[in-house]
Amino acid sequence: MDQVRPCKLISAPVANSKRHREVLLGRYELDRLLGCGTFAKVYLARSVSDGAAVAIKVLDKPEVVGTGMARSVLTEVAAMRRLAHPNILKLHEVMATRSKIYLVMEHAPGGDLLACVARRGGLLPEHAARRYFQQLVSALHYCHARGVAHRDLKPQNLLLDRDGNLKISDFGLAALPEQLRDGRLQTACGTPAYTAPEVIRRKGYDGAKADAWSCGVILFVLLAGSLPFDDANLALMYRRIHKRDYAFPKWVSPPARRLLYRLLDPNPETRITIAVLMEHPWLKRSLSLDSQLSSIVDQPPTTRDYITPVMNAFDIILLSLGLDLSGLFDEAKNKKEKRFSSTHSIEKIMERISETGGKLGFVVDRRKGSAGGMVAAGLSRQGSILSVEVSEVASPLMLVEMRLEDCSGSSSSGADDEGFSWEDLKAELGDMVFAWHDSGDS
Repeated sequence: MDQVRPCKLISAPVANSKRHREVLLGRYELDRLLGCGTFAKVYLARSVSDGAAVAIKVLDKPEVVGTGMARSVLTEVAAMRRLAHPNILKLHEVMATRSKIYLVMEHAPGGDLLACVARRGGLLPEHAARRYFQQLVSALHYCHARGVAHRDLKPQNLLLDRDGNLKISDFGLAALPEQLRDGRLQTACGTPAYTAPEVIRRKGYDGAKADAWSCGVILFVLLAGSLPFDDANLALMYRRIHKRDYAFPKWVSPPARRLLYRLLDPNPETRITIAVLMEHPWLKRSLSLDSQLSSIVDQPPTTRDYITPVMNAFDIILLSLGLDLSGLFDEAKNKKEKRFSSTHSIEKIMERISETGGKLGFVVDRRKGSAGGMVAAGLSRQGSILSVEVSEVASPLMLVEMRLEDCSGSSSSGADDEGFSWEDLKAELGDMVFAWHDSGDS
């Protein structure tokens, strides 16, 4: 079942030689060897044009063709070209000569997640595991929405960038929409300890549901420090899987245990899906703004695929209760601009604000991506506009900024516009709000 891979990266880089560095096709200066496999070598390289670091996978074309690995390489390229997400390793370009194929990819200097866990004693505290798991689930939700199933998820294929953000890599066994037969996948593939039980039955399976199983195994490894099912005898291992024969270490919390029970469900029809997992309470667990700030300083989080780049710690300090200094320069701003944080999804926030605006006589007249990628909307009524911007502070915490302006674009004067009350707006938003962040607001 386990297939030979085009390249498996090794953890320790080979020492850099002092020889003159080769310039590849006039575009990239090759540096040290990062890893090697049966059919490929991966080098650190730098762009000649701007000096940016990249990783280049070099494949021997005759060997790839002669061993039947061409399809795997083509699948990897096809999958990565259609995916653009902050937690998926980016494929910059593909180059080729008569004898070589070069895949120029984003460089992830943090190594793989398995090595990261090993450096931290073999398991992670729950808050750290949750952060990596949030990023993994967000990226998979994005992949599945585009018809791509990874099918070989494991910590070794989850790389880390220089800021500690997770990057899914190695799409050589990915399934694309055009590979479906009657809506199902047929090929048994992957790594046995992480592969869903339905994959080996050869009766057809859903790639997205198989990925959800692999996520459960990965989360178990991060929290428990061991595999839930691990046996050299595959028949015995899958017998244990169907009996749910595994044990949690005592330090795994009850909420995490309940989530793992739903992920490690041998029945794919009742197993929790990635889409439902996106809204799961354990994944969206709320923290105080101070806790979010601490986690950002220690471990910078990443964004979801549909959200603005994450704010840095200084931005959060400026927006925190009692620390916004903007009032010293714009006295009217505090009167006509309100901010709140929420742990709901960006779609739910915008939907609630639109409903609330409708009750107060506003009509949504635009929805767009503003500068920096923030999601914005304008709610207008005669004489005034309520502009709204939503950005991610630290997953899953969103910051919502609302500003009441007159139709000329300037802030309305006075505490309340005619017929408009911030208190009415707050009351309507209700449980959508995690905390208000304006001086004097509770």
